[in-house]
Amino acid sequence: MSSTDTETELEALRYPVGQWGCPATLLASERRSAIAILRELPPKLRSAVGDLSPEQLDTPYRPGGWTVRQLVHHVADSHMNAYTRVRLALTEDWPTIKPYEEGLWAKLPDALQMPPTVSLDLLSALHLRWTELFGSLAEADWKRGYLHPENGRQSVEQVLSVYAWHSRHHLAHVTELRTRLHW
Repeated sequence: MSSTDTETELEALRYPVGQWGCPATLLASERRSAIAILRELPPKLRSAVGDLSPEQLDTPYRPGGWTVRQLVHHVADSHMNAYTRVRLALTEDWPTIKPYEEGLWAKLPDALQMPPTVSLDLLSALHLRWTELFGSLAEADWKRGYLHPENGRQSVEQVLSVYAWHSRHHLAHVTELRTRLHW
C-alpha cells in the first residue's frame, strides 16, 4: 500500500462522513433535518455502544484516536458546551465564548473510566432541551451568534449545522469500527 493510500484510509477513518462545510445560511427544511439528527443521536449512540464489552469500549476508533468510551464522553462534553454557547448567543449580543481543550478533557479520569451510560443519559436530556429550543426559534434568532476566539463569528444556524455533522461524525466512528472489527 502506498503512503497516499494509507493517508486516504486514515482520512476516511478520521472523517467517516466527510469534513464539515460551513454554510452561509440554512433553509428551514435544512434546519428541521439538522434538528432531527440531534434528536436521534442519543438513542442511536446508545444502541451503537450499549452491548459493547469493557474491552471494546476501550478500543480506539482509529489509530491515534480516542477510545469508544472517551468518544461518548467527548460528545456529551462538546454538546454541553455548544448548548450553553447557543443560550449565550440567544441572550447576549455576540458574546465571546471560552474555548476548552477537548483533547485534555478526554484524558480526565471520568472520561477514561466512567461507563458511557452516564454520558448517554446526559445526552438524552440535553438533546431534548436543545432540540426543543432550536424548534422554538424565530427567524431572527438563527442569525444571532457568538465570537469564538479561535474560529471567529459563528451564527446559531451554523452551530446547528456543525453539531448535526458532529453527531453523524462520531456515531459513524462507532458504527464503522463495529463493522471493521465485526462486533
